[in-house]
Amino acid sequence: RRNPKRSMYDPYIKKAYGGEDINELVSECDYIVVAAPLTEDTRGLIDANVLSHVKKDAVLINVGRGPIIDEEAMIRSLQQQQNGGKLKGAALDVTTIEPLPSDSPLWSMENVLLSPHNMDKTANFLREATEMFVEENLPRYLRGLDLLNPVDKVAG
Repeated sequence: RRNPKRSMYDPYIKKAYGGEDINELVSECDYIVVAAPLTEDTRGLIDANVLSHVKKDAVLINVGRGPIIDEEAMIRSLQQQQNGGKLKGAALDVTTIEPLPSDSPLWSMENVLLSPHNMDKTANFLREATEMFVEENLPRYLRGLDLLNPVDKVAG
């Protein structure tokens, strides 16, 4: 979390981790889920150093943005799994380059699950997105009210 102190009094959270605690965090996780936006702070966040701290047999899941993970470092870590490496597997909805190049080793790795990054290809996505804009955000914008789901282009 950008500001872990904001979770200090949350009764459901035993500990909140900040960015400086990432190595400690991944050393305790069976599953590491990356769902962050891509910003200058998150680009390459999961690098070789972080991957060297993951818990034995951890699985890395990326549903955020591909460049948050150093893909080459992740591939090396996944390849080392059979020789005592820590990272057991990865499930990737996103990759650094999309579409994933045909010569990427990720295609043939037994411990990698790839899924297409295409949530917007569902039957209802266009209708729901249009309704959100026309029925919610456009009227708010015209009345000078705060929009729903704003994106901070700097913070992500």
